[in-house]
Amino acid sequence: MSDDLTRAVEALLFAAEEPMSAEEIAAHLEGADVRAALDELQALYRPRGVVLVERGKRWQFQTAPDLAHLLRREREQARRLSRAATEVLAIIAYHEPVSRAEIESIRGVQTSAGTLDVLMEAGWVRPAGRREVPGRPVIYATTPDFLSHFGLTSRRDLPGIDELKAAGLLDKVDDAFEAAFARDDPTESAEEVASDGERP
Repeated sequence: MSDDLTRAVEALLFAAEEPMSAEEIAAHLEGADVRAALDELQALYRPRGVVLVERGKRWQFQTAPDLAHLLRREREQARRLSRAATEVLAIIAYHEPVSRAEIESIRGVQTSAGTLDVLMEAGWVRPAGRREVPGRPVIYATTPDFLSHFGLTSRRDLPGIDELKAAGLLDKVDDAFEAAFARDDPTESAEEVASDGERP
Protein backbone atom coordinates (compact mmCIF):
# COMPACT_ATOMS: atom_id res chain seq x y z
CA MET A 1 0.00 0.00 0.00
CA SER A 2 1.40 3.39 -0.99
CA ASP A 3 1.60 6.50 1.15
CA ASP A 4 -0.22 8.29 -1.66
CA LEU A 5 -3.24 6.00 -1.30
CA THR A 6 -3.35 6.51 2.46
CA ARG A 7 -3.13 10.27 2.02
CA ALA A 8 -5.88 10.18 -0.62
CA VAL A 9 -8.21 8.21 1.68
CA GLU A 10 -7.46 10.62 4.52
CA ALA A 11 -8.22 13.64 2.33
CA LEU A 12 -11.47 12.13 1.07
CA LEU A 13 -12.74 11.43 4.57
CA PHE A 14 -11.84 14.89 5.83
CA ALA A 15 -13.64 16.53 2.91
CA ALA A 16 -16.70 14.27 2.99
CA GLU A 17 -19.93 15.80 4.28
CA GLU A 18 -21.27 12.37 5.28
CA PRO A 19 -19.64 9.14 6.49
CA MET A 20 -18.42 6.99 3.59
CA SER A 21 -18.33 3.23 3.07
CA ALA A 22 -15.13 1.54 1.90
CA GLU A 23 -16.83 0.94 -1.45
CA GLU A 24 -17.65 4.63 -1.86
CA ILE A 25 -14.08 5.62 -1.00
CA ALA A 26 -12.70 3.07 -3.47
CA ALA A 27 -15.00 4.37 -6.21
CA HIS A 28 -13.32 7.78 -5.89
CA LEU A 29 -9.89 6.14 -6.18
CA GLU A 30 -10.31 4.07 -9.33
CA GLY A 31 -11.40 0.97 -7.43
CA ALA A 32 -8.30 0.76 -5.23
CA ASP A 33 -8.35 -1.62 -2.25
CA VAL A 34 -8.66 0.87 0.62
CA ARG A 35 -9.09 -1.50 3.58
CA ALA A 36 -5.39 -1.48 4.53
CA ALA A 37 -5.30 2.32 4.23
CA LEU A 38 -8.33 2.64 6.52
CA ASP A 39 -6.75 0.32 9.10
CA GLU A 40 -3.49 2.29 8.96
CA LEU A 41 -5.28 5.62 9.39
CA GLN A 42 -7.36 4.26 12.27
CA ALA A 43 -4.20 3.16 14.08
CA LEU A 44 -2.45 6.46 13.29
CA TYR A 45 -5.28 8.59 14.70
CA ARG A 46 -6.13 6.38 17.71
CA PRO A 47 -4.06 8.39 20.24
CA ARG A 48 -4.94 11.78 18.76
CA GLY A 49 -7.69 14.33 19.42
CA VAL A 50 -9.53 13.25 16.28
CA VAL A 51 -10.11 9.54 15.64
CA LEU A 52 -11.23 7.50 12.64
CA VAL A 53 -14.24 5.31 13.43
CA GLU A 54 -16.44 2.85 11.56
CA ARG A 55 -20.17 3.05 12.25
CA GLY A 56 -22.54 0.78 10.36
CA LYS A 57 -19.84 0.00 7.74
CA ARG A 58 -19.32 3.71 7.11
CA TRP A 59 -16.15 5.59 8.04
CA GLN A 60 -15.78 9.08 9.51
CA PHE A 61 -13.48 11.24 11.58
CA GLN A 62 -14.84 12.40 14.92
CA THR A 63 -13.62 14.00 18.12
CA ALA A 64 -11.96 11.55 20.51
CA PRO A 65 -14.60 10.50 23.07
CA ASP A 66 -12.58 11.75 26.05
CA LEU A 67 -12.38 15.26 24.51
CA ALA A 68 -15.96 15.62 23.30
CA HIS A 69 -16.92 17.72 26.34
CA LEU A 70 -14.52 20.46 25.20
CA LEU A 71 -16.45 21.04 22.00
CA ARG A 72 -20.00 21.17 23.32
CA ARG A 73 -21.78 24.24 22.05
CA GLU A 74 -23.71 26.55 24.32
CA ARG A 75 -27.19 25.80 23.09
CA GLU A 76 -30.55 24.68 24.36
CA GLN A 77 -30.45 21.05 25.34
CA ALA A 78 -32.36 18.74 23.02
CA ARG A 79 -35.66 17.52 24.41
CA ARG A 80 -35.31 14.19 26.18
CA LEU A 81 -37.09 11.25 24.63
CA SER A 82 -40.32 10.26 26.31
CA ARG A 83 -40.59 6.82 27.84
CA ALA A 84 -42.69 5.72 24.86
CA ALA A 85 -40.11 6.96 22.34
CA THR A 86 -37.30 5.25 24.26
CA GLU A 87 -39.22 1.96 24.27
CA VAL A 88 -39.99 2.20 20.56
CA LEU A 89 -36.37 3.02 19.72
CA ALA A 90 -35.15 0.02 21.73
CA ILE A 91 -37.67 -2.31 20.05
CA ILE A 92 -36.64 -1.14 16.59
CA ALA A 93 -32.93 -1.48 17.43
CA TYR A 94 -33.30 -5.04 18.72
CA HIS A 95 -35.94 -6.32 16.26
CA GLU A 96 -35.45 -4.37 13.02
CA PRO A 97 -36.89 -4.29 10.51
CA VAL A 98 -40.17 -4.05 12.40
CA SER A 99 -43.64 -2.69 11.61
CA ARG A 100 -45.73 -0.40 13.80
CA ALA A 101 -48.13 -3.29 14.51
CA GLU A 102 -45.22 -5.45 15.63
CA ILE A 103 -43.94 -2.64 17.86
CA GLU A 104 -47.39 -2.35 19.43
CA SER A 105 -47.57 -6.12 19.93
CA ILE A 106 -44.27 -6.08 21.83
CA ARG A 107 -45.15 -2.99 23.90
CA GLY A 108 -48.74 -4.01 24.55
CA VAL A 109 -50.05 -0.50 23.81
CA GLN A 110 -50.80 1.58 20.74
CA THR A 111 -47.93 3.65 19.40
CA SER A 112 -48.79 7.13 18.21
CA ALA A 113 -47.51 8.30 14.84
CA GLY A 114 -45.90 11.21 16.68
CA THR A 115 -43.57 8.86 18.54
CA LEU A 116 -42.14 7.48 15.30
CA ASP A 117 -41.99 11.01 13.84
CA VAL A 118 -39.81 12.17 16.77
CA LEU A 119 -37.38 9.30 16.20
CA MET A 120 -37.23 9.96 12.46
CA GLU A 121 -36.71 13.69 13.01
CA ALA A 122 -33.82 12.84 15.35
CA GLY A 123 -32.32 10.86 12.46
CA TRP A 124 -32.20 7.61 14.43
CA VAL A 125 -35.01 5.70 12.68
CA ARG A 126 -35.94 5.41 8.99
CA PRO A 127 -38.60 3.65 6.91
CA ALA A 128 -36.99 0.49 5.51
CA GLY A 129 -39.56 -0.62 2.97
CA ARG A 130 -42.77 -2.59 3.38
CA ARG A 131 -43.54 -6.02 4.80
CA GLU A 132 -44.72 -8.42 2.06
CA VAL A 133 -47.96 -9.31 3.84
CA PRO A 134 -51.56 -8.17 3.32
CA GLY A 135 -51.74 -4.40 3.75
CA ARG A 136 -47.97 -4.13 3.12
CA PRO A 137 -47.21 -2.18 6.33
CA VAL A 138 -44.18 0.10 6.50
CA ILE A 139 -41.25 -1.39 8.40
CA TYR A 140 -38.69 0.64 10.36
CA ALA A 141 -34.97 0.30 11.04
CA THR A 142 -32.24 2.30 12.75
CA THR A 143 -29.81 4.57 10.87
CA PRO A 144 -26.03 5.07 10.83
CA ASP A 145 -26.69 8.24 12.91
CA PHE A 146 -28.19 6.02 15.62
CA LEU A 147 -25.01 3.93 15.70
CA SER A 148 -22.82 7.04 15.71
CA HIS A 149 -24.77 8.78 18.49
CA PHE A 150 -24.57 5.76 20.78
CA GLY A 151 -20.97 4.90 19.86
CA LEU A 152 -21.80 1.55 18.23
CA THR A 153 -19.91 0.00 15.34
CA SER A 154 -22.94 -2.14 14.46
CA ARG A 155 -26.11 -3.43 16.09
CA ARG A 156 -24.09 -6.44 17.28
CA ASP A 157 -22.59 -4.06 19.84
CA LEU A 158 -25.97 -3.50 21.52
CA PRO A 159 -25.93 -4.81 25.09
CA GLY A 160 -27.34 -8.30 25.56
CA ILE A 161 -30.04 -9.36 28.00
CA ASP A 162 -27.49 -10.48 30.61
CA GLU A 163 -25.68 -7.11 30.43
CA LEU A 164 -28.95 -5.20 30.78
CA LYS A 165 -30.00 -7.29 33.78
CA ALA A 166 -26.58 -6.85 35.41
CA ALA A 167 -26.96 -3.09 35.03
CA GLY A 168 -30.43 -3.25 36.64
CA LEU A 169 -32.09 -1.92 33.50
CA LEU A 170 -34.58 -4.77 33.15
CA ASP A 171 -35.93 -4.82 36.70
CA LYS A 172 -38.87 -2.56 35.85
CA VAL A 173 -39.52 -4.48 32.64
CA ASP A 174 -39.62 -7.79 34.53
CA ASP A 175 -42.00 -6.25 37.08
CA ALA A 176 -44.21 -4.94 34.29
CA PHE A 177 -44.42 -8.37 32.64
CA GLU A 178 -45.32 -10.01 35.92
CA ALA A 179 -48.01 -7.39 36.56
CA ALA A 180 -49.38 -7.77 33.03
CA PHE A 181 -49.74 -11.53 33.26
CA ALA A 182 -51.34 -11.19 36.70
CA ARG A 183 -54.21 -9.15 35.25
CA ASP A 184 -57.04 -10.38 33.05
CA ASP A 185 -57.00 -7.17 31.01
CA PRO A 186 -53.49 -5.64 31.15
CA THR A 187 -53.48 -1.90 30.47
CA GLU A 188 -51.28 1.02 31.39
CA SER A 189 -52.27 3.13 34.33
CA ALA A 190 -54.03 6.42 33.64
CA GLU A 191 -50.92 8.27 34.81
CA GLU A 192 -48.68 6.39 32.32
CA VAL A 193 -51.10 6.98 29.47
CA ALA A 194 -51.28 10.68 30.24
CA SER A 195 -47.50 11.01 30.35
CA ASP A 196 -46.97 9.19 27.05
CA GLY A 197 -50.00 10.47 25.17
CA GLU A 198 -50.81 6.92 24.07
CA ARG A 199 -53.68 4.60 24.78
CA PRO A 200 -53.66 0.83 25.32
